[in-house]
Amino acid sequence: MTLPGDQPLQKLQFYVTTGYSCGYLPNKLAQSLIAAPQHLVNTEIYSGLIQQGFRRSGKFAYRPHCENCRECVPVRIVLNEFIPNRSQTRAYKQHQQLTTHILPVDFHEAHYQLYAQYQRARHDDSMKADASTDDETEAEQYRNFLCQSNVESVLVEFRDHGRLVMVSVIDIVRDGISAVYTFYDTSGLSADNPQKRPSYGTYNIIWQTLWAKQLNLPYLYLGYWIKGSPKMTYKQNFKPLEKLIDGEWLKSKT
Repeated sequence: MTLPGDQPLQKLQFYVTTGYSCGYLPNKLAQSLIAAPQHLVNTEIYSGLIQQGFRRSGKFAYRPHCENCRECVPVRIVLNEFIPNRSQTRAYKQHQQLTTHILPVDFHEAHYQLYAQYQRARHDDSMKADASTDDETEAEQYRNFLCQSNVESVLVEFRDHGRLVMVSVIDIVRDGISAVYTFYDTSGLSADNPQKRPSYGTYNIIWQTLWAKQLNLPYLYLGYWIKGSPKMTYKQNFKPLEKLIDGEWLKSKT
């Protein structure tokens, strides 16, 4: 299978994976369209792919390709029109003491420990269901997912008075940046006082919008929005949002 579009993309072939359990919608099987060979997917090629709804996991570029489901909708923030709302501004001010360090993509033990803690807190049920996965396997999955890239990517550390509280993996493409994955310290999320609960996720997206503007880039790609997935609801709070519908980026009406 070939994909129409930019001329460089004509060098690629695409294949469809076998079905696997959907990570967002219960009792659903998912399939993905994979760009191959992966060594050809450099920053230039990936910049074209992301405009057509692809994402990156490690060195693999993929997009959903489910036969009877079109719920995964690629979305991006239009940065020159984006103005944080009151709650987003409050979240940014709450954590503006955080310091950032931009690093090359690589494995760091402290990052992995924070990632593992985040996964246990946010995906406890699924991890219990797969109790056979040992620490060594989880670390290898983390390396493959976030510590490998054949495009222009960075790690961003966020620290609170020296303590690591959040890490983001970000890709830089020709018309924006792409939020690959962010994980953070969840220990304060159960605080009795809502005013003291951290808002790291919201803060992080605001930080990424500001960083992309400093790079003079027009978009922040947020991956997929899925109407039936509570995990994806937050993306609709960042407006104006564009959705990729039938090959065309359109302003979201919701």
